[in-house]
Amino acid sequence: MTTRIDIRLPEQELEILKTYCQEQNRTQTEVIREFIRSLKKKIKNQ
Repeated sequence: MTTRIDIRLPEQELEILKTYCQEQNRTQTEVIREFIRSLKKKIKNQ
């Protein structure tokens, strides 16, 4: 199951995301999901 979320980003941050995605040939969703998964390592007791 997936859940949709909406976020607000300053234009500058959105441009960073778009540029990164273009350079890596990846979708914004893929990049954001990968980042969220990386947070698990930072959570204590996980």
